[in-house]
Amino acid sequence: MNASFWLRFYAFLIDYIIIFIYLIFILLTGFLFPSMQNLFNGSVIIAQLTGFLLVTLPVSLYFIISDSYVGKQSIGKKKVGIRVVTNNGEATSILRMAFRTLLKFLPWELSHFLAFRLIHIGEGEVPFIYYLIGILIYALMFGYILSAIFTKRKQSIYDILTKTQVVKA
Repeated sequence: MNASFWLRFYAFLIDYIIIFIYLIFILLTGFLFPSMQNLFNGSVIIAQLTGFLLVTLPVSLYFIISDSYVGKQSIGKKKVGIRVVTNNGEATSILRMAFRTLLKFLPWELSHFLAFRLIHIGEGEVPFIYYLIGILIYALMFGYILSAIFTKRKQSIYDILTKTQVVKA
């Protein structure tokens, strides 16, 4: 049986508590090692790369490994009793989970991309492309949520594209 949007949301909230603790650790590390802050103050590309390596990559690896056949379920999914499987009901490969996670966190990474650039321009004029990226972020988020609520198998767009589904374990 497919997991409802609310079960998925609750599992993600539990996982996000773990992510939040990790983010606090990174933030505290930045205070303990002030030279690390310089990575965010210089080049936009260096700041973006540093953010990716410190935040996006570890969080993505958490979901890729834990939701694939290796871990079977993230901590949040285990707590609420759901898991990600292929449309055939099989455990997901690491490659499939990597693609699913990339699509799932695309709005998040686009938000980081946009934030770093908006901070960099300061009081300057915002390029039109940045507005388009902002619209894309919200379109993806709403598309992901609405598809998980209204599709027959409660699949988000990234589930449909990767031929996965979230089911009760």
